[in-house]
Amino acid sequence: MSDIAYFDNAATTFPKPEVVYRFMDSFYRECGVNAGRGQHKLSARANALIEETRDLILDLFHCSNKTVVFTKTATEALNLILSGITINSGCTVYISPFEHNAVTRMLHHLQDSIDFGIEVLEVDGDSKNYNMEEISKQFSEKRPCCIIVSHASNVCGAIAPINEIFTEGKKYDAVTVVDMCQTAGLIDTDLSSDIFDYAVFEGHKTLYAPMGVGGFICKASINIKPLIYGGTGIESANQNMPAEVPVKYEAGSHNISAIAGFNASIKWIKEKGIDHIYETEFENRRKLIEILSSFDNITVINSDNGIGVISCVFDGYSSDDIGYVLSNHDIAVRTGLHCSPYAHKFLGTFPAGTVRFSVSYFNNDKDFEKLTEALKYIEENS
Repeated sequence: MSDIAYFDNAATTFPKPEVVYRFMDSFYRECGVNAGRGQHKLSARANALIEETRDLILDLFHCSNKTVVFTKTATEALNLILSGITINSGCTVYISPFEHNAVTRMLHHLQDSIDFGIEVLEVDGDSKNYNMEEISKQFSEKRPCCIIVSHASNVCGAIAPINEIFTEGKKYDAVTVVDMCQTAGLIDTDLSSDIFDYAVFEGHKTLYAPMGVGGFICKASINIKPLIYGGTGIESANQNMPAEVPVKYEAGSHNISAIAGFNASIKWIKEKGIDHIYETEFENRRKLIEILSSFDNITVINSDNGIGVISCVFDGYSSDDIGYVLSNHDIAVRTGLHCSPYAHKFLGTFPAGTVRFSVSYFNNDKDFEKLTEALKYIEENS
């Protein structure tokens, strides 16, 4: 695998920091038990790791006034939130044009039983910048009951001005949800303000943790219905779920191995410095755009203000064809619609999709050299 030039980091960052692999292995060997399900020392140690990881997450996002709910994935977290909050018949839910199917499919499902409207926030088609003047008009014309925004697009990398959008939305008491799967651990974000009701994260993306752990940050006073019901290790005689947050939303056994890796990855981010990680990815983004833009047979789709996620269309070839050729040259990319059909409709690349290149902190000159050679091969043989 070391010979693969990996440009599929928007799906999952790879590789992870070496400390993540080491700590996952050592902790699971020494303490791979069920947290909080016994009075013995191993169970207590596992539980202590989970609570320390919650604290590390809150510190990373400067919001010690809030709490962390762990789920298996960000998709589960979004399902829990959207099925739990109150969306009434006749109200309006706003989304960005870049939302993932984890949001849009859930909203589509809810519309089967609730007659509510969905409006798309105004974004400039060329720059991919959000038009706050028009968004303010949208809100005044159709009052928002809920606003859901991907902090950064997983197709073109466009970054949303979440502070401005949610500040405007709170004038109407809207519930706010930010999907930070592509930015958590990459963009330094203060979530302490009450304008943020729910902030969803995914461990295995820009937080450089393993798969199997995601969740959201919220106020400890939330009172939405759980998505999953079952054992929590406390109040076992009570057939209602405990009222306490976060335990109310964490039925079943925690993935202690994944959380151990998450614990190590956050400490690595803090050690490296989130600004340094962002600057390194931004430089890798610059190199990627420079290479892709140098080929006349490639149309590059990115944003004026974006993270290291770039989509491309190749003249005369489908995205899957290009993905196959690149794979044969030991280059990993993502092709198709990237679980974000709304984004591709907005970008004009639906239904064919694009070839998506996404960088991380760990991309190096060898990766870019290999990519350049492969793109030359495609151009010469087109």
